[in-house]
Amino acid sequence: MKKKKILTFTATYNEAENIKKLIYKIKKYNPNIHILIIDDNSPDGTGKIIQKISKNIKNLKLITRTEKKGLDSAHKLAYKFALKNNYDYLITMDADFSHDPRVIKNFIKFLPKFSFVIGSRYIRGGKCLMKGKRLLLSKYGNLFIRKVLGINLTEFTTSFRGFNLKNLKNFNLDQINSKGYSFFMGTVIEIYNRKFSVKEIPIIFKDRSKGVSKIPKFEIFRTLKNLILFSLRK
Repeated sequence: MKKKKILTFTATYNEAENIKKLIYKIKKYNPNIHILIIDDNSPDGTGKIIQKISKNIKNLKLITRTEKKGLDSAHKLAYKFALKNNYDYLITMDADFSHDPRVIKNFIKFLPKFSFVIGSRYIRGGKCLMKGKRLLLSKYGNLFIRKVLGINLTEFTTSFRGFNLKNLKNFNLDQINSKGYSFFMGTVIEIYNRKFSVKEIPIIFKDRSKGVSKIPKFEIFRTLKNLILFSLRK
């Protein structure tokens, strides 16, 4: 059987404290995997760290953008890159160690059978280690999305997910118009509505220990607005 060509992607902006360790962890647990990083010209030198590491790490690709353009556009660019370079699977994740690189192997395990695999904090075996208001917003926000849309999933907003690019015929992330973190919800909705096969797998989500969160405070309101718009299209 032909070996699958697998790309792991993360977007970075001021992740100098995390990115080197993340790259080495990904490669430690998945030696043959390719890594793509899209950096929005981080002022803290994240891009320079990646460039230095790439001299010694096989199949590590850096794309540097001239300005901060946002997570949604970075994920769209990564998807295009994966299609253009004929990858079989694309696995996306955060750069701040909220997602454990050891779990990548679980995505690879299920992607031959499913078009889309999403890591869930809210199924058996999963856990969200955020605290206080952030935990409540995440837990009940995902539950609210499930109830409003009538989609039988527990997770809509995490970026830890895998795409079987050969199965996702005529699908492209450019079809998702929502911005910011609403983009992740919109992607799940589009895939579900088009009846691609979906699998949730448990993940343990850890809050970042280094660096600063990039989530703007208004994001919850934008997500709520987009949820209402999605529900009206049903």
